[in-house]
Amino acid sequence: MSTYTITDAASLGAVLRRTRKSLGLTQETLSLQTGISRPTIRSIEQGKETAHLGLVLQICRDLGVTLEATPPEGLNDK
Repeated sequence: MSTYTITDAASLGAVLRRTRKSLGLTQETLSLQTGISRPTIRSIEQGKETAHLGLVLQICRDLGVTLEATPPEGLNDK
């Protein structure tokens, strides 16, 4: 399993595009599976920063992509 550092919408979009393609899915097929329009999928993969977070998270779930957040060192987990 590969790990990628996500620093912005473009890097997340690139991971989603790479994952979709490695699963052999077209944007159209992913659109049919998720109910998210192909133009919206294309925008997310291109790193459009105004993409709806809920849709981005749905695509992550449907592709099996797990997101993790690492808080800055020194912060307590309270």
